[in-house]
Amino acid sequence: MTPIRPKDRDAVIQSLRAGVVPRTGQHLIQVGRTRESETLVTDIDRIADGGSTFRLVIGEYGAGKTFFLNLVRAVAMEKKLVVASADLNPDRRLHASGGQARSLYAELMRNMATRTKPDGGALGGIVEKFIATAKTEAKATGQSIEAVIRQKLDHLTELVNGYDFADVIAAYCRGTEDGNEQLKADAIRWLRGEFSTKTDAKQALGVRSIVDDSAVYDQLKLMARFVRLAGFSGLFICLDELVNLYKLANTQARSSNYEQLLRMLNDSLQGTAVGLGFVLGGTPEFLLDTRRGLYSYPALQSRLAQNTFASGNLVDFSGPVVRLAALTPEDFYVLLQKTRHVYATGDETKYLLPDNGIASFMEHCSKRIGDTYFRTPRTTITSFVNLLAVLEQNPGTAWQDLLGGIDVALDIGGAGDQAPEVDSDDEFATFKL
Repeated sequence: MTPIRPKDRDAVIQSLRAGVVPRTGQHLIQVGRTRESETLVTDIDRIADGGSTFRLVIGEYGAGKTFFLNLVRAVAMEKKLVVASADLNPDRRLHASGGQARSLYAELMRNMATRTKPDGGALGGIVEKFIATAKTEAKATGQSIEAVIRQKLDHLTELVNGYDFADVIAAYCRGTEDGNEQLKADAIRWLRGEFSTKTDAKQALGVRSIVDDSAVYDQLKLMARFVRLAGFSGLFICLDELVNLYKLANTQARSSNYEQLLRMLNDSLQGTAVGLGFVLGGTPEFLLDTRRGLYSYPALQSRLAQNTFASGNLVDFSGPVVRLAALTPEDFYVLLQKTRHVYATGDETKYLLPDNGIASFMEHCSKRIGDTYFRTPRTTITSFVNLLAVLEQNPGTAWQDLLGGIDVALDIGGAGDQAPEVDSDDEFATFKL
């Protein structure tokens, strides 16, 4: 069996112990969710063909939404897509008038990743790749580099900010040719949405517009076409923590954000966005609540309604909503085995717990918590890693003695999600195993 590098092992185990999703090494602990994964891979292929997609990934707190999104993100990069990801919060949303939407766009651009730069910060490299392609073409045709750039970006001018986008790319090219690092930095700042006033942008780059709250989605459509011109397959946007829209106290603010979601959904269904895909993570309340959730917006409710024929054990993954199925006990057993394997850096002789120890751990979970332990696995996995840590650091300790003293705290909010406000004062339920 292939050994696991200590660096990869530490990245996965530390993340699991903290209750957050590993940024790398997800494949080492991936189990189940085969149909859901195949659905998103099909979406990625559609984006690569110049199409557009929109998916809502719905699951309870701790059910693995963020893990699933990160896994899909990794697959998209392997398929030569550019991936931009961000979490929504009170200062980052889809629609706003106080800079929150521009803040979300800037975060997406900072986190822009490719296969060769998976940790973000890939925007500059994408622009460089486009310019290198233009240089090669200019040399072959005898034209100037800027003329080739203008020609290649000509069809972008039909989109909002398209003319200024072409000017900014041309300015970056001039900065490259003249060795003007400040001009290149200003061009990247504009592309990232970091100019706050049009005056500053005009002085730095000679353009009349900036990426403001009203133009964020249009700029994403523009960027999707640009990355395809740069040689990538398309742009894949991953947004998590959409429950923050559900939490907005102002009804008009919620409606405006839901209206933006409707626009994104309509464009995807109608195929008017080229090479652009969205996958968004949310909770069942965010989707189904008819007072504050997406179902409170009639146009979204009709488009996102579940297929009435897909009942019982029947599923339909062709709609825009992907509901994460709960892990089966068998899946969960495999997950614990994989976690043990990663903890031992892939060396079976270093396993701290035998197979019957894993079975005993699950039995205790089942008796004390019920099926919640595999439906929302985050906190149970954290406790399992804590158990392995104690066994590792206290040689000679019997795992049988420890199982009776593990506490699993079911944090309704969790480390990777932000729970909506609840009326009850008891927001945490602690179970002793």
